[in-house]
Formats: sequence, C-alpha cells, structure tokens
Amino acid sequence: MARPREFNIDDAIGKATEVFWTKGYQEASLPDLLEGMGLTRGSLYKAFTDKKTLFLLVLEHYEDRAVAAAQARLSDPGVADGRDRILSLFQASVAAATSGDHRGCLLCTAAAGAEMSDPEIAAAVQRGLQGIREGLETALRASPVHGAQEEAAIRALANVLLTQYIGLRVLARSQLSLGIVEHGVAGVARLLEMS
Repeated sequence: MARPREFNIDDAIGKATEVFWTKGYQEASLPDLLEGMGLTRGSLYKAFTDKKTLFLLVLEHYEDRAVAAAQARLSDPGVADGRDRILSLFQASVAAATSGDHRGCLLCTAAAGAEMSDPEIAAAVQRGLQGIREGLETALRASPVHGAQEEAAIRALANVLLTQYIGLRVLARSQLSLGIVEHGVAGVARLLEMS
C-alpha cells in the first residue's frame, strides 16, 4: 500500500517559487530546492517528476498571484486615470527594490535567461508577460490621453511599457546603485505624457 503524501502540494509549490524567484531557474540546484521546500529527493521527484515540471507549476502559481495582482492594479476602477494605474505598478516595483527586495519579477528574470530555449517554459513565460501587457492595454484605454487612440497605437505603447517593466524588474535583481531603478518611474511618467 502506498504511503500518503506527507506535505501539501500548494505549500511546496509556494516554497519552490521562493527558491526559483531568488536564485533563478538555472542557478536553483536540487539541494536548494530540497532545502527550501523541506522535501526529500524521493518526495520531490514523486510529486513533481523533475525540475522543469516543478518550474512550470511555479510559473503557473506566480501567474495566478503576481500577474493577477498586476492586472488588478492596472484595471482598478477606483483609479480613474489609467496612467496613474500604470505609474502605480512601476512605483510598487521601485518601492520593492529600494526596500531591499531584489528578486525582481520571476517572469522577467526567466525571460532573460537561458531557460527560454525550452519551448514549454518560453510559452509559460510569454503567457504571463502577455497578461501584464493586457493589463497595460486596459489601463491605457482608461487614460484620457490614450483612450481615444486606435488599438494598434495602444498595443504599441503597451509593448514599450512592457519592455520598460521587464527592464526595471531585471535591473532590480542587479542591485546596481546607479539610480537606474529609482528613475524608472519618472521616465515612464514622461513617456505617458508624450505619447
């Protein structure tokens, strides 16, 4: 008779998320994952098969929480001007980095990594980043400056903002003291005024 699983799958994925978010996919070793998740090698492989399968579950977990939170911020009906919603997203990212959270964004870090050569990981990362882009488009449609623009113009500006967001979140991991991250919001604000 098989022994029942002695851990909660959702908790284990949450703990694995922290390991991958802190170390990145390539640098997260099996010992890192076992220690971070509090599992034995056998338990990890029995529940998750391999590192890639676990990472795909982590990306799904991250999308369900972090991307959904970004989309909620970008579609917040309590903030009338979509530009303010966008600035709020960037300000929250900068606030996290300046308060010592240098993990950046798990999706953004993965997008810049060698793991993107794997089609399944690339598709999962793309899906999450597309969710953020859709949130940016929603916010732009709620902007008095951008709301009347054609969809192609809104999509193009959302793409530019997404690249700024990815860059900001990847730079947050670098811990550079060049003021780059801190000036990110001001640059986005100027972009939103000019467009």
